[in-house]
Amino acid sequence: MRFPPNHLTIKTVVALAASALLTGCGATAGNAPPTAAEGSRPTPGPTSSAAPTSDYEAPVVAGLIRTAGIKESSGLSASECQDVLWTHNDSGNDALIYALSTSGESLGTWRVEGAQNTDWESIATYRDPGGNCSLILGDIGDNDENRGEVEIYRVPEPVASTGTASADTEPRSTEPAQTMRFSYPDGSNNAETLLVHPWTGDIYVVTKKESGPAGVYRVAPAFGATVPVVGEHVADVSVPSQPEGLLTGGSISPDGRRVMLCDLQAGYELVLPDDVSDPDDIWLQVPSPVDLGDRKQGEGVSYARDGLSLFASSEKKNSPLYLITRRQSY
Repeated sequence: MRFPPNHLTIKTVVALAASALLTGCGATAGNAPPTAAEGSRPTPGPTSSAAPTSDYEAPVVAGLIRTAGIKESSGLSASECQDVLWTHNDSGNDALIYALSTSGESLGTWRVEGAQNTDWESIATYRDPGGNCSLILGDIGDNDENRGEVEIYRVPEPVASTGTASADTEPRSTEPAQTMRFSYPDGSNNAETLLVHPWTGDIYVVTKKESGPAGVYRVAPAFGATVPVVGEHVADVSVPSQPEGLLTGGSISPDGRRVMLCDLQAGYELVLPDDVSDPDDIWLQVPSPVDLGDRKQGEGVSYARDGLSLFASSEKKNSPLYLITRRQSY
């Protein structure tokens, strides 16, 4: 990934008895929509006004990501079939995925057969109506915005456990990945956020913009198509941060009613109102800031399997894995 020019990272500090000082990221599952009733920070980077919201407790460190091969946890997604987190590195690395426990311990490494890592930036999980789980990998990074088309891979989710942890030094192989080529209707874009909606299986790619809002594109999951699938621009989204569209990760909650986006600094949650059932209406909601922890270079965020908490990761080796729990009253 690349940082935008001329933006300083600033952390909000509140003094108890003094004047204020300068103020300083796919998990999805389910089958059908519910009814309406139912470390130091890098510079340069964005300035964020994010602070803990009433919806979530303060972040706690669930563990450290010590897997030797994980240099930059560029994407993060919680499985919907097992208590496992999945992550990967970005450009310049092999086509490998890493399984972690919810405390950051290694559960093994897999090579994604039939895939290449040009610039993997995001991962999401999807559980189909038959209960089968798959991993969706977004090779969607394009810092120079010169890729006419990008790739999205889908692979059956491997079963991970403490018994597969030895695969760190000798990676296992996944089943062959299905590939979908994807292009934007308005030219090349850089993106680091890929989401899969649990109600429909549709894929959403959210762009990363150094100025202005990020674009949201819906992509039909036409894996194996012989021609590139053209995404549909369904919305623009701005978060309460500067830059407003420099988004680096995201996740959709298992019930499909919440979207968490993140930049390098913080998280921003959109919530679909109870009386609304169109999933695209969530992009009309106002994002609320959420503290995702003191991440050095935050790019990975995922709702937990139960949908009641969040996990957040950072690039850099031996980075902390944060757990952010939603308050029970919500």
